[in-house]
This record gives sequence, C-alpha cells and structure tokens, in this order.
Amino acid sequence: MFITSPSSFRPLTRLSALRSRRWYSANTVEAPPASGHLTSVASSQLLRLTRETALRTPGLTWTDESDSDPVRSMVGGRETRKMNVYQAVRDALSIALAKDDTAVVFGEDVAFGGVFRCTMGLAEEFGRERVFNTPLTEQGIAGFGIGIASMGHTAIAEIQFADYIFPAFDQIVNEAAKYRYRAGGQFSIGGLTIRTPTMAVGHGGLYHSQSPEGFFVGASGLKIVIPRSPIQCKGLLLASVRDPNPVLFMEPKILYRSAGNSLPVEQVPIDDFALPLSRAEILIPGSDLTLLSWGTPIYHCEAAINILRSPPSALEPLIPASIRSAKIELIDLRTILPWDVETVVESVRKTRRLVVVHEAGYTGGVGGEVAAEVQKRAFLRLEAPVKRVTGWE
Repeated sequence: MFITSPSSFRPLTRLSALRSRRWYSANTVEAPPASGHLTSVASSQLLRLTRETALRTPGLTWTDESDSDPVRSMVGGRETRKMNVYQAVRDALSIALAKDDTAVVFGEDVAFGGVFRCTMGLAEEFGRERVFNTPLTEQGIAGFGIGIASMGHTAIAEIQFADYIFPAFDQIVNEAAKYRYRAGGQFSIGGLTIRTPTMAVGHGGLYHSQSPEGFFVGASGLKIVIPRSPIQCKGLLLASVRDPNPVLFMEPKILYRSAGNSLPVEQVPIDDFALPLSRAEILIPGSDLTLLSWGTPIYHCEAAINILRSPPSALEPLIPASIRSAKIELIDLRTILPWDVETVVESVRKTRRLVVVHEAGYTGGVGGEVAAEVQKRAFLRLEAPVKRVTGWE
C-alpha cells in the first residue's frame, strides 16, 4: 500500500534527523539549535525595548474588560513585560481563551506545549476540553476548525509546520475562504484562525523551511498575516482571532527565540490589545527608494540599509560613496492578503523606486503581485523597474 499524505512520512523524516544528529555527535560537530537563531534581531533598532515606546506602538488599540468595551488610547497605568515571539503567541492565546468561553486551541501536540512551546501550560490553565491534541491529519484539523467555527465557536488551529499545510489546502481554499460567499452572506466561519510556523530557520531542509504564503493569495475570502516581532505578533494575532474572516497566521519560526543568548527581545504590553490588519507599517522613512518586506527578511533589510550607510572595509570598493547617503523607506507589509496597496503605492510615488524582498521563491511569489499592482498604479512615477529579491527557486 502506498501512503500519499506528506504527514505520513514524518516519522521517517524524524528518524533520519535523529540519525543525522548522531552522526554529527560522533564527529564532534554541534547540530544547530532547534529554536534557530537570527543574530540581526539582537541588534535591531526596530524593536521597542522600553515601556514608553512599546505602549506607543503605531496603530495599537486597547480592549479592556471585554471585547464589547469601547476602544481606548490611554497608556497611563499600562504595564509591559519582556517577551520573545513564542511568548507573545502564548500570551495572546491565553487572553483569547480567557475572554471568549467558546474559544478552543487545537492541533498536533499543542496540549503539552507544541514543538515550539507556544501553547505551554494552556491545557493546564483552561482544561483539556479547550486545548487539545488532534490526530496527525492537517486536512482534518482544518476541516474540524471550519466545522466548529460554523457553529459559533472561536477556533484557533495549529498546523505544526507551514510545510505540512498542503494536505489542508482544499479545506482552506475551497471551504474556509468561500464559506461566506457560498452562503450568500447568511453564514460565516470568521471565528477560524489557523496558526503555523513558517520560513527558514537555518536548518530543516525541504520539509521545514518553506514560505508558502504565495500559494494562498488567490483565495479571496481569506486573510494572511505574517508578524515580525513580539508586539506585532500579539497584537496581530488577537486581531486575527477576532476578525470576521478566516485568517491564516504565519509565524516566522526563526524569530520565536532569536536574540542574544535567546533572551526576550521586546517589551510587550500585558493588557489586551490589537493591531490593525491589512495595514502596512512604515518602519524607516525615506525619499529615495521604497524597500518592502515582511517577517524575517525585515531584519535583513535593516542590516542592508546599515551596511549601505556604513559599509565594512571589505565592501567599501563595491558601494560607491555617492549612494551611501540614500534615504531608504522600509515598509513592513504585515498583512499579505488583502495587502495595503495604498500605503505602498503612496510611498513609491514619493521615492520613485521599489524593491520587494521575500524568502519565498521568485516565481509565483507575492512580490510579483505587488510589482504588477504598483507598476499599474504608479507607472509614470517610477524611475526604474520594480526589483524583486527572493529566495532561490
């Protein structure tokens, strides 16, 4: 009998990984840490490292006592705590479960904390009827989430790795995304959020390093969100859980614990708050070129901007002095579908140039959609073709 589900091969993959680690150990070579590490995060100027800057995160809105309370903008008396991304995920899920009795969290191994420990302690805190493991079937996880969301529950599903989301592709694209349209607006599964770790981690090979967001951009009715930091992760995740549309929330796995010595990387408000979906954020203002990205590559872009301004001696011959003073505008797209066309186009009309950076491959990547739309809306303002910097095919 032939088994066609990619999930079914995971035990063999894990066995191979164990053998590989044993080979490394025998040769006194240390295997990469399971959490991954991105050194540029530790020195990033984009992170909000103080209470004051964290509480004044652009677009942040507070929701106190219950979801029905009026939105408030006051910051007096608010507290923050150091968190990295996986802790921010856990904090957001805890708030969602505490404030919504219909909310449930489920997926492979989530009851004991999950592969990346994003659900650690939630089963003990809220009970195993609300935080529970599922069989090893991504199609079943998505289908179950659609079912209970259609009955009025808030369903927060986890696909253990984005690489294994493809068995659930039919459920997500053909059912979840089309549910409201098919019902003529009478029924909805807006309570469905599917979380999944995505992007490269420095190791993991062909089954644990993919960036599949581009496969879903044609699914009208679905939202896709990719955060870059702990504050962004908590605020965008809470907004996604409460959004009236099904949301695919993709968490860059290398950012879960990335920082110096795996320390927390950002001050995060401990209260309930949200950040707006479908709105890009301008991180560094500029006038000469627009640099657009999301997730992990945001930090690569920041590092590239710093190198351009002050190149190391080895790169000085390759970077003419005339361009080192270029003012580059860095934008985090955050929501990939539907994306913030207005903010991006307005920036390009000002800078007259656009570079899109993403980890996914060139062909079929989101950058192609962005480039086409920008060239349609700002063609007469562009002084150069839109450039895409992407992962290898």
